[in-house]
Amino acid sequence: MSARTTRTRLFAATTVALAALSLTACEGDGADSGAPAPAANTSVAGNTNQPSAKGGSGDAKEDTAQAPDSGKGAGAGSAAGSGSEAGSGAGSGAGEDQSDPGLPGKCSASDVRITAANAPRPINHLLLTATNTGSKTCALPEYPAARFGEAQSVPPVAESSKPQSLTTLAPGESGYAGVRLSSGDGSGEGGYDTQTLTIPFEDGSIARVTLPSGGVFVDSALTVTYWQTSAANALEY
Repeated sequence: MSARTTRTRLFAATTVALAALSLTACEGDGADSGAPAPAANTSVAGNTNQPSAKGGSGDAKEDTAQAPDSGKGAGAGSAAGSGSEAGSGAGSGAGEDQSDPGLPGKCSASDVRITAANAPRPINHLLLTATNTGSKTCALPEYPAARFGEAQSVPPVAESSKPQSLTTLAPGESGYAGVRLSSGDGSGEGGYDTQTLTIPFEDGSIARVTLPSGGVFVDSALTVTYWQTSAANALEY
């Protein structure tokens, strides 16, 4: 065997050995690079964390389950609100209907005719008669706020004559009030003669009353009674 042949074989053997080493190295690299793959997969699986995801779904279901309860609560609240509004409406309605429509209204000068006559007794007394000429029952004022002549004030009322309730008049009925014109014994002051008498009503209307012929004399003793249901009661004071 020649020296050239020997070298060629040694070169080939060396080449095979290097190829084997290279293959071994490549396989080693592949093993190293492949080893982390399971760890990566494990990491992904860890991130997915299926039990936690299920737990999250469970939470969502619990929230969804609570939604009808919340809806019912809102409905109940709305119903309560409606009830409150209904209660307010009922309260308002009750307040507005407190005045009994069956009760009579107040008399006006257009509903009543008032006459004046000298009373047979006691002396110096005048009897006022108020007759309902309207078509509805009405209530007279508490007492006649009589103004004789140009008087700037109305006479005081005899408190002892106050009835238990207002005098009401059905159509055609009459109420009565007594008027003490003067002291009768001359003890009164500021006396004067007059031929006019006006009586205002609460609605602002005014009744003009015709006095007995010759007029009347009044002084500081001038007093009126409350309206009564009988002439006898009106002249007791």
